[in-house]
Amino acid sequence: MSHTIRDVSALIDSGFAPSASRSGLEAVARRYAIAIPPAFARLIGHGGDALGRQFIPDVAELVTAAHENPDPVADEALSPVPGIVHRYPDRALLKPLLACPVYCRFCFRREQVGPDGGLLSETELESAYAYLAAHPEIREVILTGGDPLILSPRRLGAILRRLSDIPHIETLRIHTRMPTATPELLTPALAAALDIEAPLFIVMHINHAAELTAPAMAGLALLQRRGIPILGQTVLLAGVNDDSETLAQLFRAMLRARIKPYYLHQLDPAPGTARFHVPIERGLALIESLRGTLSGTAIPTYILDRPGGLGKVSLPHIAAQAKPAHHYSETE
Repeated sequence: MSHTIRDVSALIDSGFAPSASRSGLEAVARRYAIAIPPAFARLIGHGGDALGRQFIPDVAELVTAAHENPDPVADEALSPVPGIVHRYPDRALLKPLLACPVYCRFCFRREQVGPDGGLLSETELESAYAYLAAHPEIREVILTGGDPLILSPRRLGAILRRLSDIPHIETLRIHTRMPTATPELLTPALAAALDIEAPLFIVMHINHAAELTAPAMAGLALLQRRGIPILGQTVLLAGVNDDSETLAQLFRAMLRARIKPYYLHQLDPAPGTARFHVPIERGLALIESLRGTLSGTAIPTYILDRPGGLGKVSLPHIAAQAKPAHHYSETE
């Protein structure tokens, strides 16, 4: 990670941005973090335009559209104690840190994440554990952030053990991009820390088939050999994966990697992300175009995380339930 691109000068020196763009990109960098690790930089350097669009900053990020919101899914409003988000009755998020190995230009937490990390203190972690223990309706805890897999094996293992000791917590999930972004960090020691008695699921964020490199596959195999199920989630992004062939290649690549495609997310309207927006009607057509051409195991659920913390809905289900004359739109 010491060779990760973290500033505008490194972007320009790597050929990922023209020197004439320096002042505009410096303004972006003052607001939003930059990090492109070597694994992804190599892919971009070999002509990976879809990868570059995801990770290389753009001055368009400084333009906030009227419908965009710094907290589009109401994480902050639903956080009873630091590090906890309790949106659904039976599950809660635990965000032990707010740092990532790579910073996506469309991230819905882009106002919070960054290299400073937002690492929960021991006191804050104890408060989070106490909240979870005091709410027996919580059956599942999802570790997210930030990226929990960049924690040390010792620290992450300790968190998982504490959560496993809470009697009513039945399953754990970790949401991550680390195995593709920094596969060198997925070591046998980390795999051992994840090998716990409680049911644990890893949910991988993957938006393009090119991200599933040989080193990433080797790291994921360390987890799979320990019986840890891996699911895949994808964000539908203009200029990255908004065509049926690219999505089909991605979902087939996931299955070859023994990853079950789980969710296809409609983009959350974080500030400065309008260039990635794909209309819902287009997303519905793309999902429909995959049916009959892909195995059912390869097709994820296309979902919208409703603004205001109202939770996720299946967009094909909403469309199917609508009256024939009704035209579903994102503003509803």
